[in-house]
Amino acid sequence: MDFERHCAEIVNQTELLAEGIAGADLTATVPSCPEWTLGGLLRHLGGAHAWIEEVVRTRAQEPVPDPSRDVNGDDSGEPPVEWLLDGATRLAASIRDAGPDTKVWTPLAPMPVSFFARRMAHETLVHRADAMLAAGREFVAGPEVVTDAIDEWMELDALPQHFEFNPAKRDLLGPGRTLSFRATDADVAWHVDLTGDAIVNGRGLSDAAVTVEAPLTELLLIIYRRQEPVGVTGDADLLTFWSKHVTFG
Repeated sequence: MDFERHCAEIVNQTELLAEGIAGADLTATVPSCPEWTLGGLLRHLGGAHAWIEEVVRTRAQEPVPDPSRDVNGDDSGEPPVEWLLDGATRLAASIRDAGPDTKVWTPLAPMPVSFFARRMAHETLVHRADAMLAAGREFVAGPEVVTDAIDEWMELDALPQHFEFNPAKRDLLGPGRTLSFRATDADVAWHVDLTGDAIVNGRGLSDAAVTVEAPLTELLLIIYRRQEPVGVTGDADLLTFWSKHVTFG
């Protein structure tokens, strides 16, 4: 997926979320984020859209206050879909206006705005999955979007900066520690190699200590710890250990 598609998906995924939560109870607990209500989840996502919109619009080179961490609020009434849609639309417009190559502050390092276009497209996608779980409704996503979301996740998790921010992540590295994820309904797979001095993630099938085989969308939810693993063969303890060290988003 390219820069323009990522911008479009920020709005598209928000529109799908808005449709999916129509009439939902904002006090419902989010099973995948049990400390949040559905209303809190929506405030988090809308706050994240507003935060990154300010970073991009102002071409920030230093951290900007993040409102997405405060999820408290009024959970009465109808879901705030107009607020969510307006925020997503403004975020996508500011990202397009900045262009893909403009460098801005990110939590990892200064990066091109294209980083935030992709990150916020998939942040919205995964939080849409959370919202559907809370509302008791089906989560459906297109294979191209899901594949790109897993690609991004694998790329981000392999960044060496993680060892600086979280030294405990080095505990993942060790001999024989390899994982494989294969979609059963698409011709795509990913591998994780933890046997060296760095995390090496990428596309492709490979022999591994533990393998997860599941439909593509389920792989996304498993990798993001939104669903318990299914289709596991091999060292399930390694999968659990890896999952505890790599969660984000």
